[in-house]
Amino acid sequence: MAWWGTVLGGTLGYMFGGPLGAVLGAALGRNFDRGIKLGDGQAGYIPGQQERVQAAFFTATFSVMGHIAKADGQVTRDEISAARSIMEQMQLHDGQRKAAIKLFNEGKKNDFPLHDVIKQFKSECHGRRNLLQMFLEVQIATAMADGHVHPEEKRIIHGIGELLGFSRAHINQLFRFTGSSQAAASHRQTLPEAYGILGVNKSASDAEVKKAYRRLMSQHHPDKLIAKGLPEEMIKLATEKTQTIKAAYEQIKQSRN
Repeated sequence: MAWWGTVLGGTLGYMFGGPLGAVLGAALGRNFDRGIKLGDGQAGYIPGQQERVQAAFFTATFSVMGHIAKADGQVTRDEISAARSIMEQMQLHDGQRKAAIKLFNEGKKNDFPLHDVIKQFKSECHGRRNLLQMFLEVQIATAMADGHVHPEEKRIIHGIGELLGFSRAHINQLFRFTGSSQAAASHRQTLPEAYGILGVNKSASDAEVKKAYRRLMSQHHPDKLIAKGLPEEMIKLATEKTQTIKAAYEQIKQSRN
């Protein structure tokens, strides 16, 4: 939670200007403007610093979430519920939760600078692929929360993914992974869903299944993500993903034995 104190204290070595700083400043309000130093270009503002990455991740996650939720013209109860569910999983304290809600509302505004926010977010994360993928998975999960992904939501997410450096094929795989994971969470996981989570066909060899499992576990390992800049509050999300991946792998192994 040290990054949150950095946000409120406005420590110059970690805070950022640009579109992310502007969105965070608008969400937190006038009382914090002097600490955020919007648009400051001092040499001490170096992307990649841990607390700065965590603040950027938090800011981008909830503001972009609001933008995607509004993409089809209306924000559904399921999408709001999904956002609140993520806040609950993160166990945000009252101040953080209020900030997350305000960031969500900032993202819903017609003039939200999505392209600039994503470009700065990628820069702040130093292109750390696992971290960027986790961010994209959260956005996909929000879009899928109401059981239907609107074409405009899908178009925006594809655009975000490509700006972050992911291929269209990889983004589509993340949609399948998230869909299978959400389906498995709602009932007893089926074997087809287990294969969908690992992103392999039933005809895949044991070696291919194991390789897919190890790759996904590496991508979602909580300790690795925290080290790369994932806010500690989101460790439960990462842990749940690894548990889902492990359960899918064990189910496939059992079926093959």
